[in-house]
Amino acid sequence: MFYHSGKLQYPVKVDKPNPEFAMLLQQAIGGVEGEIRVAMQYFFQAMGARGDDRIRDLLMSTATEELSHIEMLGHAVALNLEGAPVSYQEATAKDPVMNAILGGANPRHLLSSGLSAMPVNANGVPFDMSHVYATGNIAADMMANVAAEAGGRVLASRLYNWTDDNGMKDFLSFLIARDTYHQQQWLAVIEELGGFEKQLPIPNATPETNEATQHSYYYLNTLIDKKAPEGRWSSGPSLDGRSKYSVREQPEPEGQEPSLGKAKSKSGAQKEQIDPEK
Repeated sequence: MFYHSGKLQYPVKVDKPNPEFAMLLQQAIGGVEGEIRVAMQYFFQAMGARGDDRIRDLLMSTATEELSHIEMLGHAVALNLEGAPVSYQEATAKDPVMNAILGGANPRHLLSSGLSAMPVNANGVPFDMSHVYATGNIAADMMANVAAEAGGRVLASRLYNWTDDNGMKDFLSFLIARDTYHQQQWLAVIEELGGFEKQLPIPNATPETNEATQHSYYYLNTLIDKKAPEGRWSSGPSLDGRSKYSVREQPEPEGQEPSLGKAKSKSGAQKEQIDPEK
C-alpha cells in the first residue's frame, strides 16, 4: 500500500519559464540517470530482497522518495513550459519563446502532453526499464545503486550549471543533496554487512572450488607499447583479503584458435562452406 501527500517533498519554483530547460529536465525524469530508473530499481530490488528485512524496508522507502522526485521534476517541467505558445500565431508574436522553441525545446511538450512532463528523456525517447538492475544479490544491488546515484548526481550538477534560474538552482541543490545521501546510504549497507573485504567477491557464497583462482588476482596488460599502469590494482593485498595483486605483461594467449570448421548441409550456408558428410 502506498500513501501520497498533496504537498511536494521540497518547494519547486521557477523565476522565469524556459521551454528549452524543460526539455533538459526530462533527462532527470526519463533518462538512464533519471528518477524513473532509480525508483523502479529500488522498488524491484525491495520486492526481491531476502534476508535482512531492514534492507527491504530501506529500499522500499527510498523507492517511494524517488517517486516523489519524479513528481517534483514533472512540476518543474510544467512550470518551465508556462507561457509557451499553443499556436503559430502566438509563437511568432513572442520572439523569445519562439526562439526557445526553434532553439531546442521539445515540440511534444505542446503536441503530446499539453505543456507538461512526459516519461521520456531529453531526446523524447521513452524510458524502457532496460537500466533497472535488481539481481537478488544484496551486495551487487548496493553497488549498482551507488553507481545509479552517482550518475544522477552528475546529471543534477550539470543541470544546475546549465541554468541561471534561482528557483531551479534551489530545487536542483536539493536533488544533489539527496543524491549525496543516497550514495552513502547504499555504501553504508555494504559497511554494515562487513565492508568490502567481507562482501567481495560478489557473490561471496560461490565456493572457491568453482573458481579458477589462479586467474582471480592479476591485471592483464594488453597494451603492446606500454607497461601496465601501476596502482592499487596492480600490487599489494587484494580488497577481499584472499590474495595479492600482480601484473601479467603482454601475456601469451592460452586458448585455441576459434575455428568452427565446416557448416552443416541445409544450414543456409554457401556450398563451399558445407561439409558434404554432415
